[in-house]
Order: sequence, then C-alpha cells, then structure tokens
Amino acid sequence: MKYLSIIITLLFISLNQETEKLTGRYSYLTEDNNLYIQKDKITFKDSVFVFDNKYLPKGKISYGKKILLDNFINTDLIISISKDQIQKDTILFYMHDKNSSAANYLDEVVGKGKLIRIK
Repeated sequence: MKYLSIIITLLFISLNQETEKLTGRYSYLTEDNNLYIQKDKITFKDSVFVFDNKYLPKGKISYGKKILLDNFINTDLIISISKDQIQKDTILFYMHDKNSSAANYLDEVVGKGKLIRIK
C-alpha cells in the first residue's frame, strides 16, 4: 500500500508540472513607432523554431534564466523572452544585436515585439 501511494503521488506530480518550453504556433509582430506590425508566423517545437517563410533557416532555442532564440531573421539578432511569459497567449520579447558595443549584448535592447499564439 505504501508503494502504491508513492507511485500515485509521483504520477500526480508529473502530470501537473507546467512545461517550461515554447510549443505551438505564433504570429511574430515587431514594434515600430508604437505600432505592432506582423512579420511572419513561427512554429516552436522543443528546442527549434521554424518560420512559415521557407527561405529562412531553422533557429534554435536555449533555455536558461531567460529563453533565447538564436539564428532569428539574421545571424546577428537574438531574441530574449522572460520565463514567466511562456504560459501566456501573448509573449513579449526583446531583440538584441550580437555585434553590440556593450560588454554583454543582452543588456542592450535594439527592438521589441510580441508573439501571439494562434489557436
């Protein structure tokens, strides 16, 4: 009986854990003069993402304190997302230039935008 209760408890915990990974399909919008302009649509799967525009390469997702999308539209651009944004339908993100003059390029924001979940 003791083992059965342990198994049920572990199963319950694993089923109720929230995912900390980006999954699904989103519209990609960037901010320009306080207006959001839709650029493309993105599909996230585990640690990669793909734009609907088939001429753009696949990108990779790094999970840490912040979620980083690398190889976004150009190789010098990287996107950062706060972990608390993942569970939302509208995810705010910031763009950073890897060739920035700042000591840590993630400290300097060159743009921002939103990812809106497509249901």
